[in-house]
Amino acid sequence: MSNEKKRLPFAFRAFGIHLAASCAVALAVAWLVFTVWVPAPYQGLVQAPQLFIVLLLVDVVCGPLLTAVLANPAKPRKELRLDFALVVLIQLGALAYGLQTIANARPVALVFEVDRFAVVSASQVNPQELAQAPAEAQKLPWNGPRLMGTRAAHNPDEKLQSIELSLQGIEPSARPGWWQSYEISRPQAVARMRPLQALHQRAPAAQRQLVEAELHKLQRTMAQTFYLPLVSSHQLDSWIVLLDAQANIVGHVAVDGFQ
Repeated sequence: MSNEKKRLPFAFRAFGIHLAASCAVALAVAWLVFTVWVPAPYQGLVQAPQLFIVLLLVDVVCGPLLTAVLANPAKPRKELRLDFALVVLIQLGALAYGLQTIANARPVALVFEVDRFAVVSASQVNPQELAQAPAEAQKLPWNGPRLMGTRAAHNPDEKLQSIELSLQGIEPSARPGWWQSYEISRPQAVARMRPLQALHQRAPAAQRQLVEAELHKLQRTMAQTFYLPLVSSHQLDSWIVLLDAQANIVGHVAVDGFQ
């Protein structure tokens, strides 16, 4: 039997073993990312699926393919071990980089700001400003966003500075020094929230169905439910939060809240 005929079954077997191991790691990483770091419904708001797909392509596809290319029974065992070890090291490096990227994109705060709720990612927060945040928010969470509010400007100079930062794309919701307990902001949220019935009446049919399905799941009526837009730096008009009469968040729907 030629060397190539011997190599192909060996390479295929090595590819299969590496692929199975990579898939097991990918499943564990998927659980970590989509259950702990970026729970529903925040995945699309921070582009976690897109980042995870890139991670899968590198780790689950490229790693086993490299193993298949390098696998050759004619090589000395020591050389094979070195080749496979290098592939695993490259794969682990790519995995670490991908996880770091997703960790930076994870939602760390859900902030009421004027007339909406904003999802803030870890990468949006300046770590040097965390000491200015309320005590309970000075450490960024790893298990989903912390509900916060935003305070008003203390004086005209601070208000002007805030406007300048907003023009640069740094909204108050992403500034720890502007965070405050949601309980303090709750009256403003109650004043700003809108009847869900009004949005339901003007929304397209497909979006009305989404609202009705969520209400059915929550076992709530349209009359007792309110809403505010839910935005992020990546999604500005695709989601709403559902609120009860006290502005407690009871659900989320993929509907444009600004229509």
